Amino acid sequence: MGEQIFGCWVWILVAATHVANPLLQGWVMYVSLTSFLISLMFLLSYLIGFYKRYESWRVLDSLYHGTTSILYMSAAVLQAHATIVSETNDLNNYFINTAASFFAFVTTLVYILHAFSIYYH
Repeated sequence: MGEQIFGCWVWILVAATHVANPLLQGWVMYVSLTSFLISLMFLLSYLIGFYKRYESWRVLDSLYHGTTSILYMSAAVLQAHATIVSETNDLNNYFINTAASFFAFVTTLVYILHAFSIYYH
């Protein structure tokens, strides 16, 4: 649940800035939005009770969160680069990009922790 909240913040903050590097921040938007939607589907599946029916639920959940953490790490690094580049353009965009970078790294950490906690639980 935490990864969805932080990922939503990344998505909102990147959307609120003037996009200086469309390719870099496009990847950040794609990863954050796609991860948010798939994580929401996992949450709904969990609430419905699919995890009780299938033995491989933990493996699937751990693989998804592990893969997403790798994708989010790449997005966080690209967002940090976009933040460094935006420093010279506009101070307001710089602060928003800084917050987006922070939340991207926090989201990456939460996905990693979720993947390991499911796997070792």
